[in-house]
Amino acid sequence: MKIGRVPVGDRFATKVIGIINASPESFYKGSVRTGDLEIAAAARQMQEHGAHIIDIGAMSTAPYLETVIPVEEEIRRMKQAIRAVKSACDLPISADTPRASVAEEAVAAGADAINDVTGLKYDSKMPVVAAKASVPVIAGAYSGARATGRMAGTLAALKESIAIAKKAGIKDVIVDPSIGFFREEGKNRFFTKMTDMSWYARDIEVLSSLGKLAVLKKPVCVSASRKSFIGHLLDLQAEERLIPSIVCEAVAVLNGASIIRTHSVRETVQALTMLQLLKP
Repeated sequence: MKIGRVPVGDRFATKVIGIINASPESFYKGSVRTGDLEIAAAARQMQEHGAHIIDIGAMSTAPYLETVIPVEEEIRRMKQAIRAVKSACDLPISADTPRASVAEEAVAAGADAINDVTGLKYDSKMPVVAAKASVPVIAGAYSGARATGRMAGTLAALKESIAIAKKAGIKDVIVDPSIGFFREEGKNRFFTKMTDMSWYARDIEVLSSLGKLAVLKKPVCVSASRKSFIGHLLDLQAEERLIPSIVCEAVAVLNGASIIRTHSVRETVQALTMLQLLKP
């Protein structure tokens, strides 16, 4: 499987996806880039620091924030950011959106993958759009109904997404356990409601049990970078969460992740390179 020209999967070295958020409402302000020049500069720097892919988000989907914007604005932001990234570097691009119309416009503008935190389930048109585009889909664990926060709930949600993708004719699926998106409550429709455990305990359990996703026989992408469970457990603001984020990323790789999506490309690349050198 490839995202653009970049091969991903167990047979290949871990790939790093750098995050650029063209969305001022995003939870980590250090990832926000809104002007052409600053988006281009961020993309160029990520490539220099060793990123393999760039992920562009044009609307935050953080469950605990009120961030839903008009679809026209998300499309505008997404197309602007894709143009700016492509002007600055030659890395493949994934478009982070749960909306089919945004994904369609993103692919037309040059995106090489669709990153849908709702696993093709929020927008009924997304499977058709992704299949027509013939690009890989990063499918997040998501359920429109209440689900258990245990690993069983994550597996069930991802199996549903894989089935949806297969039915639609989507060839390449990467699974994401959706760290941060299983909650007791939230302010949008992009999270999975659960009540059987604390949201931060769920994220710890999933990272610790990540190897169980191997039964899906799909590449695993993990995005734990600066997430709120780290802040809750260690009483840290987003800008203070670098070191624990790196630890979570390293554990994820040791437990089977083949892609790490991060806000901190240089530090993540350095940590994972050292991890690879030290592994027996």
